Amino acid sequence: MEVLESEKEVIGKLNILGKSKANAIHINGLEINKWKHRCILYNEDISLTPLEFKILWYLLENRGRVVTGQELFENVWEEEYLGSNNTIMVHIRRIRKKLGENTKKPKFIKTVWGIGYKIDKN
Repeated sequence: MEVLESEKEVIGKLNILGKSKANAIHINGLEINKWKHRCILYNEDISLTPLEFKILWYLLENRGRVVTGQELFENVWEEEYLGSNNTIMVHIRRIRKKLGENTKKPKFIKTVWGIGYKIDKN
């Protein structure tokens, strides 16, 4: 007996496979390589801690949509989120600083007030 999947199910599975297999993301002069643990912005190496790298990778992997603080915490720290936590804000601020972001008009990591963070899909 042949089982036919809906188009949405097939696309969803392909998206999941694509995420897990991707090892590099390029966007607006920013290049991040998961296997080499390397971040390059406009041909200059950016030194990120392992946690900063993981945060940036997660946001880039999910670009085009808002990532809530809870989702980010649970996927990066791999611990239960226990409510409002300044830890995320501090790490985002450090990443932005290393990327030379204008805090009032960031090019990469945007804050969606009261919800989380977003990197546009460009």
